[in-house]
Parts: sequence; structure tokens; C-alpha cells
Amino acid sequence: MTTDPTQQQSTEGQVRAQDLSRKRDRPPIDVSGYSPRQFIGAGAYGEVWVAVDQNTGRKVAIKFYIHRGGLDWSLLSSEVEKLVFLSADRYVVQLLDVGWDADPPYYVMEYVENGSLEDHLKRHGTMSVGDSVEMFRDIATGLVHAHGKGVLHCDLKPANILLDQDHKPRLADFGQSRLSHEQTPALGTLFYMAPEQASMDAVPDARWDVYALGAILYCMLTGESPHRSDDAVSEIDSAPALDDRLERYRNFIKDCPPLTAHREVAGVDRELVSVVDRCLAYDPEERFPNVQSVLDALRVRDTNRDRRPLLILGLLGPLLFLALAGFIGYRGHQQSVNKAEDLLRARALESNRFAAAFVAEAVARRFEGYFRAVEQVAADQDVITSIERLTAEGESAEWIRRMDDGDIGPTIRDQLYHDKDCNFLFDRLKNRLENGNQDIVVSWFITNDRGTQLASQFADGTNTTFGKNYAYRTYFTGLQDDLPKGSPPNQHVTRTQLSAVFQSEHSGTWKVAVSTPVWASTELNGAENEPPRFLGIVALTVELGGLGELLQAGSVKTQDGSTASQITRPTDHFNVLVAKDENDSATILQHPLFQKLKGEERVRVLSDLGTSKDYRVDLSNWRDDQLYVDPLSKHPSGASFANRWVAAKRDVTLPSRGEGSEEVDTGLAVIIQENYDNAVESVRNLGRSLSRLGAVATAGLIGIVVILWWFVVRAISDPNERRRKQSGSNSVVASLHSMETIELPKKLRRE
Repeated sequence: MTTDPTQQQSTEGQVRAQDLSRKRDRPPIDVSGYSPRQFIGAGAYGEVWVAVDQNTGRKVAIKFYIHRGGLDWSLLSSEVEKLVFLSADRYVVQLLDVGWDADPPYYVMEYVENGSLEDHLKRHGTMSVGDSVEMFRDIATGLVHAHGKGVLHCDLKPANILLDQDHKPRLADFGQSRLSHEQTPALGTLFYMAPEQASMDAVPDARWDVYALGAILYCMLTGESPHRSDDAVSEIDSAPALDDRLERYRNFIKDCPPLTAHREVAGVDRELVSVVDRCLAYDPEERFPNVQSVLDALRVRDTNRDRRPLLILGLLGPLLFLALAGFIGYRGHQQSVNKAEDLLRARALESNRFAAAFVAEAVARRFEGYFRAVEQVAADQDVITSIERLTAEGESAEWIRRMDDGDIGPTIRDQLYHDKDCNFLFDRLKNRLENGNQDIVVSWFITNDRGTQLASQFADGTNTTFGKNYAYRTYFTGLQDDLPKGSPPNQHVTRTQLSAVFQSEHSGTWKVAVSTPVWASTELNGAENEPPRFLGIVALTVELGGLGELLQAGSVKTQDGSTASQITRPTDHFNVLVAKDENDSATILQHPLFQKLKGEERVRVLSDLGTSKDYRVDLSNWRDDQLYVDPLSKHPSGASFANRWVAAKRDVTLPSRGEGSEEVDTGLAVIIQENYDNAVESVRNLGRSLSRLGAVATAGLIGIVVILWWFVVRAISDPNERRRKQSGSNSVVASLHSMETIELPKKLRRE
């Protein structure tokens, strides 16, 4: 409960209160020519009635000044004077008649039936942006007319804007107005009054009305007066003297943060924000210099808004054209490049197929030489006879049987080695190794029918496998994989063939062998109708990774000693030799990686290749028209081969060996690999050149559009209009309510 004392009413106030409490049936006096109809309201100086002009039937408003004690005749005469100046302006409430000599005095004005803008905002709340701007424009136009006749309103606010039947604004209450040449200060209404106007020394300025105009627009958009809050009103009103209140008002406006509420209203554009901010600038030098400049800014805004669709269309049109042309060009470029790449790939594949066929034929001739070499040894009657004598009954046969059983001591080996038949086999294999024209063969050996080596020769001159049993090897069994070591010799090869890859016990390296069976002589075979007796095998071996000369050299030697030309391949286009198995996979026998590596790293890679299935070629889904992934690219040492390859495969087959028989599949295949990226590099270079050209052309077109638009913007811009942008925190929100004009002290009033 408040303890503040009740404010005592003055005598004049009591009279006014008593007068207001009376029911008004008639106006204070009858005005000749007008019939009173309705009491509208009362104010500090009197009351207002609606009347009807008896001659025209037009409604008018009659304002009676019944409180003579508080009436400032200078203000009345000044207001009437300004209304006379503006009597022909449709934006100003028109003065129709004045009763100076009546008691009480009065003046008659046109009746504006829709009340004030303040009443409208109270009833309906904020206005839409479009309606606010149109109302603002009409108010500004009325002010321009008033300023054009030398009248400054100096107290513009929503309560002083009346709305006619078309809801068009009319300027009213020119009691504080000044002529442009007058030097007398005029106080307006707090929060609609320019800060510099709130001074007893202020000289009337058109920028005062500019500030009030901006405050009205802000109020229409947000429903509140700019910077107003209850705390601010209380602080200002708490000052004892008028000068102090005015100073507090000026300081408060100066210290307030920039307004932001109008920026958050939907539909308010940056240009309208700029108009409001510039009208409400604290420094008058930063405001529009006059109301006409405000209208000019609105016209520029309207022009820009009208132009905006055309400008957007004019900007988006070329951009859309460029985008469409760029998209079509890009798609066409991509399709052309892809088509050209496909053509180059097809041509590279065709070339690789031809090369694969050529190399496969060369390899076939070479391996045919190996096949014939072992077959020649196996068919040598002296060799057959020596094997038969060694394995027949006798001392040597006993030694061999003991070695078959695993007894391979030095004594037995030495005794067998010095046997003339065994010695003959060693000499024959040595002769083949040295003079056989197979320069990549690393060993020859002969076994008996149980897989025990009877003779062997190695390119390095050593011999550690003589007398050992290898019946588990594929070159003996003819199977796809080695059997467990020590397996009995239950099966053997029946024709010349290529073995699976195996690790040599002699050197520890990985090899493949070409082996063929040795059959007993016809005269020692038994009955003529019985199948020939198996005596053993003759085989030669090639070290894995030692086929580089065969595939990569400039020429491939044929069996008859002639040469077949072959193009040397770089590391992005090379040949690979693989050995197929029954599981639709193939072991790589020769690859450029083998020549690239040296020493222990080479041994490790070859060992990994022989033991891991990850480095085998998958033939189950092989298609030449698909890009190929090199299995060795998965190996740590083969990262340089992690590319996409155009690959063609051709099986290595030997010519048929009998009339009507089919070609003999050696189990080998040649793969020609060509780096796909290198194969299509020329097309990609052309594509990149075209892309750069297209980018330059696009940049040029964009540059031309930008330059043209720069001239367009320069041409349509108003060089005299400089918009300022402001930003800040939220302003204080307060509800709209009536505010009264601050009165000047009597000593400053005009007499």
C-alpha cells in the first residue's frame, strides 16, 4: 500500500472537474450557422463539439476555449495563423471559421471522423509494413507542404495525426508550430521530440519534424514510441525543474542503445530500416536535412523495389544461362571424355590382346622347347638303359631301394654316384644344362619310379638333392598340389606337363618344373600288349622370378634359335606370366616387381607369393573389358602397382602332337597389363585443357556481367543518397499511451 500523499487539486482544476462532471446537453454558446450534434471531449482549454453546417449539411468540429484563465492567446492566435497559411492543403485539418469576439471564443474546423492515429493504434495495434509506409508517406507529404509554406509543426505525434473517412492522415494541432524564420523555442512531446529540441535555447529546425516523423513510423511498425519506458518517464519526470527534465531527456536519448525492434518486424527491408535509423539519429547532422529528403529516400526505395524483380531477373537470367550452358557443357565434356576414354580403352585392350597372343605364342615356343628338351632326354635310349640297369637287380638297385626307404647316408650316395650308369646320367644332365640353349633353366634331374633322384645338376654347381625322394611333388604326381612329404608314390605323371609352384630344398627359392615320364624299353617291357612300364621322370626347373628375360627382354628366342621381336615394356605397360590351377586362380610366375626387388626383400616377396593365396590372380570372373587389379598391389612391396589396369589374358598352348589332336594346354597364361590412367592420359589432358578453356570463358562471361551490372548499379543509384547502417541491442519496450506536449514557461511565450 502506498504512503504517498494524495495530490491536492488546484482551484482551476476543481472548476474543470466540476465542469466535466456535468452532463453536456448544449455547447457553451450557439454558433450562428451551425447546429450542435454531439459532445466529443474536453481538454485543458475547453471542449470540442460536433456540429452541422446549416447551409451545406457538412459536419464540422467546433473548439470552444471556455477556460480563459489558462488560455494562452498567443498560442491560439499562432495556431490560427498557421492554419490560415495551410487553409488550402488537403493534408491539414482545415480551419473554417474563427470567433475571436465570442464568449467563449471558438474556431470551427472540418470534422475528421476516424479519430487520431494514436486511437487507431490503440484499437488495432501495429500496422502492416505497407500501410505504415503509405501513412508515413502521406504524413511526410503534408509536412513538405507545410514546410514549403514556412510552417514547422514542432509537435508531431500520433495524437496530432487525424484520419479522414478514407483513413488518410491530416495534420492537426499546430499550437507549437513555428514559422521557419522564428527563433522562439518550441517543446514537443517526449520520445517524439528531437533531443536538440528539448532546450530553452533551441532554434526551430526542419530536422525536428524529421525526427518526429521517424518516431511515428517506428511507432506504427512496433506499437511503441522509440526509446520510451516507464522507468525513463519516471526518471525524467522526477526532475524538479523543466530545464533539468529536458537535460535528462537529452542525455537519456544520447545514452540509449540503437533501436532494433523495427529491424525484427517481418517485411521491413534494409532501406526502410535505414530511413527509420536516419530519421532518429541523435546527431541532427546525421539525419535527413529535411522532410523532402525523406520522401526522396522513400522514392528511391520504391524505385529499387519496383526494379528488384527486373534486376533479379536481369541478374539471374545471365547466371541461369551460364549455369545451364555450364551444365550442358560439363555434361557434354564429361560424356565426350568418357566416350573417348572408352574408345582408347577399347583400342588399348585390342592392342593388349594382340600383344598377349604374340607373347603367349613366344612363351609357348619357349616352353615347347622345354617340353621337347625333357622329352628328348626321356626318349634317349642310353638314358633309359642306364635307368633300367640302375633299378634292375644288383648292387646299385639295392642302394636305390635303401634310398627309397630313406637311407641316404653319404656312403650310399657316394657308391651310387660312382656307378657308371649313374655317372652317365649326371654327365648327360650336365651337358643339357650347359649346352641346352635354355639359359633360364636352373636345374635338371632324373628320378626313379618311386620319386628318388638318381641324378641331378644345378646351375650353381652344387648338388644337395641327389638321393632324396620327391614322390610328393606335383612334377612327379601330376596333381595340382603337393602331397604331404613322405607320401607313397601311388601315382605319377603320364605326359609332359608343368608343375605347381614349389619351394626348392636345394636353394630355398620358388620354382616350377617341366617334367615328363620315362618309359621302359619295348624289349624290356614284357608282353607287347601290356602298357609300358614307368621308370621315373626327367625334369628341368625354372626359378620363379627368373622368367624376366622370357617376357621383358627385347627378343624371345625360339627353339630353332631364331628370334621373335618383342617391344620392351615400361613399368606402366608390361607382361605377366601366370600358372593356372584347378581352383580358377593362378600363381604369378613372372612380374616386373621381381626384377625391381633385390636380395632378402626379393626372397621374402617370392616366399609370400608361393604361400599366400592373396597374391594369386582370380580367374573365376575374368573379363577383358573390366579394369584389372594387380594382386601384387596388396603386398607392401607392390604399392607402386596399385593402379587400375587394362588387362588382356591369353592361355599358353602348345601345338597338337598328333593328327586330329587338340592343342596342349601348358597351364600357363600371359597377362598384358597397361596402366589405365596412362592409356587415357592424352584424352584427360585434352579434357583438362577444354575445362580450363571453359573456366576461362565462364570467368570472362561472369566478369562481363559483373562489369555491366556495375555500370547498371551506378546508373540507377542516387549519388546524393548515402545510407547509414546501425546495429545494437534491444530497445526498451513500452505500451503506447497518450503523451502531452511539454508547455513553455510563460516568460518564453509570445504575447
